[in-house]
Amino acid sequence: MALRAFVQKYIATNGLKRWYFNRMGYNKYGLYRDDLYYETPEVKEAIRRLPQDIYDARIFRIQRAFQLSLTHSLLPKEEWTKFEEDLKNRYLEPLVEEVKKEKKERDTWAKTH
Repeated sequence: MALRAFVQKYIATNGLKRWYFNRMGYNKYGLYRDDLYYETPEVKEAIRRLPQDIYDARIFRIQRAFQLSLTHSLLPKEEWTKFEEDLKNRYLEPLVEEVKKEKKERDTWAKTH
């Protein structure tokens, strides 16, 4: 997670971001970056809030990636997640931020009351 934050903050050029995206390798399994979140309580709550169609697509991608890893294979290159597609599909990140803000607000309220 720290490496990802470093890359996002300090590497501003698209060429390096694209290189890092391809180097991570999750795109070869058809996954998005938001599919890789470690499931903390905040992330679990954000996943629970997802609309059913987005949740189903997430589960499909994760199960397909798991099956591919078991068989030691990758998707055909035309099915890999593209850099632009990954940037466009940040479906979980806004919800995680919302849950974190709510938690912080609840904690602040609990301290003052």
